[in-house]
Amino acid sequence: MTTAAEASMINPVMLFMEADIVVQAIMIGLTIASLWSWAVIIDKAMRFSALNRQANTFEDAVGSGRPLEDIAAQAGPNPAHPLPRMLVIALADWREARTRGPLTENQANLLMSRIDRALDSLIAREGQRVENGLGVLSVVATSSPFIGLFGTVWGIMNAFGAIASSGNTNLATVAPAISEALFATALGLAAAIPAYIAYNKFSIDAGKFTGRLESFADDLQAAVARRLGGPSSAAPQPTREL
Repeated sequence: MTTAAEASMINPVMLFMEADIVVQAIMIGLTIASLWSWAVIIDKAMRFSALNRQANTFEDAVGSGRPLEDIAAQAGPNPAHPLPRMLVIALADWREARTRGPLTENQANLLMSRIDRALDSLIAREGQRVENGLGVLSVVATSSPFIGLFGTVWGIMNAFGAIASSGNTNLATVAPAISEALFATALGLAAAIPAYIAYNKFSIDAGKFTGRLESFADDLQAAVARRLGGPSSAAPQPTREL
């Protein structure tokens, strides 16, 4: 059976209470960092899930053959999701240009250039937005093990100092102090491992989402170019052009 002394050695609360003040401060900091990283992980998981779900719904609507103008009108003047917002921006620029009459080749090139810049700017902003919070995960993943190791080294130095002063070197005296010191490293790893895994996963997800936006921008610009170069470019076509 486990004795009371052995139970106290594996009790995180007891390990914290009996640790040095510096080690306690490190443990508190690592616990806060871990909670912070988990908050970011949960938030990013929910956001990416919602963004991809909305993107799938929008792409299904575009692929259904409905007129792009109808899809843009349904999305509203300022959609929250970047994909319908890209469509609204491109169609708005195209309609504005067409109100001035038939476009010359130079005017058509200027229109395509304006749409390209607007879409690139939107993609850059959205790319930064979906990456928000990844810096926190990166810092926690890279620094937590070293902070925990520092707490362990500090605790072991204090433990050996106390052992040298008392002159008692039996295992029952040494083990609790070493356990308290090693607990800091355990907390550092507990904070770093989930943050490291989540950082890599969400970095890949952010890259995939940005690539999704860039692919749609290319398709959208190709659709506008076809309208400008087609024989019926004087009016918006009621058919799908993506």
